[in-house]
Amino acid sequence: MTRYFFLFLIVITIAYGCNKNDFCQDITTTAPSIEVNNLRNYLTTNSITATEDSRGFFYVINNAGIDDKPTVCSTIKVSYEGKLVDGTVFDSGNNVSFLLSDLISGWQEGIPLIKKGGSITLYLPPTLGYGASGSGSIPGSSNLIFNIDLLEVN
Repeated sequence: MTRYFFLFLIVITIAYGCNKNDFCQDITTTAPSIEVNNLRNYLTTNSITATEDSRGFFYVINNAGIDDKPTVCSTIKVSYEGKLVDGTVFDSGNNVSFLLSDLISGWQEGIPLIKKGGSITLYLPPTLGYGASGSGSIPGSSNLIFNIDLLEVN
């Protein structure tokens, strides 16, 4: 009986000692310079003024937001539209919740630049998006554009 009590105590200690933050780590992915240069050329050619992040993506903060700033461990609720640089919309959603750590690197790195209620446009090179293989209707090695409204942070 004592053995089962100690086993139960160990299981409870592990269960309550683990935190979702123990499994979330900041992304440190950096795009290669050839991808960054390609994306920079796209922005220049289209007269888009965006801030360059040292990790290789570009962004425009449309509204900085207020209150809570997400971390990679946050659950976020967003409305968004994702499109290719030719304007083809490949995905969109309204009032959709995600665990930020489950999303592509570009979102994990870019969304924490704004706070709840904020809005950002992310210009992502392939390494921070879906890479050389692509995904669904997204061709491999695609630069991506996301317009994101951050509705909630938990």
